Amino acid sequence: MKTPSPKICWLIFLALALLALAVRLPQLGERPMHTDESVNAYLTGKLLAGESFHYDPQDRHGPALLLIAEPLVKLLGAKNFADLTESELRLTPVIVGSATILLFGAAVEWLGFIPCLIAALLFVVGSLPVYYSRYFIHETLFVAATFALMLSGWHALAKNSILFAALAGVCAALMLACKETAVIHFFALGVALLFSQWPKLKNKLPPVKIMVAALAAFGLTAILLFTWFGQNWRVFADLLQAIPNFAHRAGGEGHEKAFTYYFGILDPLFIYFLVAAAGIYAVICDAVAGQRRAGLFVAIYGVTIFLIYSLIPYKTPWLALNFWLPLALLCGFGVDGIWQQFQNATGRWIAAVAIAALVLVAGQQTKTLAFDYPADEKNPLAYAHTTEDILNLPVQIAEICRQRNLTSPRIAVVAKDAWPLPWYLRKFSQVGYWQPGTETGDADFFITTTDVTGPLAERLKNFRPEFFGVRPNVLLILWVPPKSDDRHE
Repeated sequence: MKTPSPKICWLIFLALALLALAVRLPQLGERPMHTDESVNAYLTGKLLAGESFHYDPQDRHGPALLLIAEPLVKLLGAKNFADLTESELRLTPVIVGSATILLFGAAVEWLGFIPCLIAALLFVVGSLPVYYSRYFIHETLFVAATFALMLSGWHALAKNSILFAALAGVCAALMLACKETAVIHFFALGVALLFSQWPKLKNKLPPVKIMVAALAAFGLTAILLFTWFGQNWRVFADLLQAIPNFAHRAGGEGHEKAFTYYFGILDPLFIYFLVAAAGIYAVICDAVAGQRRAGLFVAIYGVTIFLIYSLIPYKTPWLALNFWLPLALLCGFGVDGIWQQFQNATGRWIAAVAIAALVLVAGQQTKTLAFDYPADEKNPLAYAHTTEDILNLPVQIAEICRQRNLTSPRIAVVAKDAWPLPWYLRKFSQVGYWQPGTETGDADFFITTTDVTGPLAERLKNFRPEFFGVRPNVLLILWVPPKSDDRHE
């Protein structure tokens, strides 16, 4: 197929980006907030309160998501944590996920029109990119930064551009400021570059000025982001502490999955893999013929990153979004290969059927997983997800307060892991959180896990328990005090 003019190309990908936005916006606030979302929301609230970002090496990620979210929610009118809504926060990944489509338009010169068009379509309607671009976590921004690094890196090497080299460094720093696992992707990208471009690299390395510009931009951007623009210089010691923490986490920490886990998350019907296999065959044939090394780069990167993540015991479904980029592009190469092999009506019909099958399967999966049952326990993307029952907890507390004329109730939460309660109790001004076994003092309401024991259990013997599901097989108890007139009986 002849590549359209640049103007027509950009109109096509702009239209797809707008379509992606339209797909992602409906029902944005209806799904309950996952624990990880609520943590990021709490950190956003701290920024709204005037605090600076402080990197936590124990169980947090970098500042990139918050850097975008804070000014956006301010623009939407939020002034503090209590003002925030699910829709406001999730608008950040929605915008980033939709804007990612434009990167495919920018990649046409490098990867070809059909591969970029098919990949963009799969990002517009695919269940993984749609579901997690409506999820207030780092993954969508991470994938966008990864693709931007690949694209700017190609421009820097192909055109000896210092500007694009610096942009590549910024994108790499943005990846690291999203998630520390960026180092895995840097390794995989390096492997892909080495093996796909070996004929060129063995004769001539990139100019020193290109490498210096990229490294300088990476270092400066990373320092600015992690120190929160010079406000926290202790972050470098924290980053060193993060290395053993994340190495330990890679062992599983209760999230161990089999090597084959991501196959079912990415493509339960194996339709994408079949088309992607055709894409790998096409790019290998082209590489043997000395053509289109870009496709070989994508294939090597995709296989390398997939194998690394599959070998690591720790697995969660949102990590599969990292593989959607190379998988979608390889599907594009597969369709393009079919088109090139059969320059007749039959071949075009085969390619059209392949495109239709990809889009229809992706769209149906997205409707089911992202809109019909987004928090269902059987939804493979709704991992350890907050149940809808927890939505009734703040409503019930507010109703009891109304009945008893409590204007500012004191709520004591006693639980080893209280998330996502800070999000759902954010509109109550007097909420405290304690670990089991610690003294809480008096409170109007107590919220505990089901294994409450010791002095607290004795204190609560006259309270009425009400049970709320917070996650599958995890219950919390709201302890409602007796009415004042009951206490005098």
